[in-house]
Amino acid sequence: MTDTHDIEHKFWKALRADRTAMLWLEGTPGSKPMTVLVDGKEDTGPFWIFTSTDTEAAVVVHTGHPANLAFSSKGHDIFASIEGTVTIDNDRAVIDRLWNPFVAAWYEGKDDPKLCLFRFDPSDAKAWIDASSLLAGVKLLLGADPKKDFQDKVSEIQF
Repeated sequence: MTDTHDIEHKFWKALRADRTAMLWLEGTPGSKPMTVLVDGKEDTGPFWIFTSTDTEAAVVVHTGHPANLAFSSKGHDIFASIEGTVTIDNDRAVIDRLWNPFVAAWYEGKDDPKLCLFRFDPSDAKAWIDASSLLAGVKLLLGADPKKDFQDKVSEIQF
């Protein structure tokens, strides 16, 4: 049986390392890949997402706008669905802390008028470990119930 704390630990480690998630905002068609930054060492929100003021997302966002992040680690060994709200929060201290060469490549400096920083406050999340291993396949071929292998591969994440 997999420990839910182990699943959560793997989720936070993967999110910090991989950083890319699909952001869906209520009122927009489809989701978009975005770079998600976790500020600090704590395993909590908020998450931060740099975007541009002229994107469809920035145009529709209001305070507490419903949103969802869909995350898959690069190795596809952990998946997560994170519900929450997005607010535009151009706090200069946060921008200064999160600024890095990858962010800088998209803007003409920290004072670029098109720079927009989303604050994603998670409220509910589930994370899953990929249970489709070679061993799981062999068990299935031998007649084992696959639901038993999957039932302990999910964790509710508390924020």
